[in-house]
Amino acid sequence: MSQPRQQQSPPGVTSAMSPRPDHGERSYRGSGRLSGKSAVITGGDSGIGRAVAIAYAREGADVLISYLDEHEDAEETKRWVEEAGRRCVLVPGDVADPAHCRSIIGTAAEEFGRVDVLVSNAAFQMTRESVEDIPDEEWDRTLAINLSAFFHLTKAALPHMRPGSSIIGTTSVNSDSPPPQLLPYNVTKAGIANMAGSLSQLLGPRGIRVNSVAPGPIWTPLIPATMPPDQVESFGSQVPLGRPGQPAELAAVYVMLASDEAGYVSGARVAVTGGQPIL
Repeated sequence: MSQPRQQQSPPGVTSAMSPRPDHGERSYRGSGRLSGKSAVITGGDSGIGRAVAIAYAREGADVLISYLDEHEDAEETKRWVEEAGRRCVLVPGDVADPAHCRSIIGTAAEEFGRVDVLVSNAAFQMTRESVEDIPDEEWDRTLAINLSAFFHLTKAALPHMRPGSSIIGTTSVNSDSPPPQLLPYNVTKAGIANMAGSLSQLLGPRGIRVNSVAPGPIWTPLIPATMPPDQVESFGSQVPLGRPGQPAELAAVYVMLASDEAGYVSGARVAVTGGQPIL
């Protein structure tokens, strides 16, 4: 299974993708598993974040979506959330800025009164063929968006969380099987997995659970925006299932980890990789 060759400028938009990703718009059915909860989802405008936002709303949660500047994608996600009868707050801006991370959480606390679920999902990557090709600024920015933001968001959210709250980081199969062309990204994803493990121990006494999800190759705007067209064409073909995953295929995992049904699940790392094992 392959996609047509295609390329976009970062961060990429859903409308320009062929085929369009499936975020569960027509398929996800909720059952009240997150009724009364409020959630913050970074990178919630598209890809995995959009699928999680749709699922959370259909499970009964109000949602704040943080995104960079992809306003059209964010508005579409908001429409799906509101069609599910839930509130959706949009907060554009750059999570590489610690002050903006604090502003995201402050807005959620003001709008919802508390933060029950934090999904740190926003990410950046860029394909580079050698270490010398990686600009210093790109290294710093990748770490700031993918890894440091997880820290700043968590630190800001804790005063607004209560026992039973859930923090979820999006890591990657790349943390265990790092493709050499994605060096900075791989490092951040390993860091997220490690941070989630540390946080689960630090925050357990407060009754706050921390877990991570490790996706394999998932068809999102990040792919055509950060990979050469030939790699886009073959994207996902290397895993045992022989295809990239759709964002909708991760939503149920994020719902489970956010729900009270997972009350004893903390420190876990859930693989959604199309059959490629993680360590």
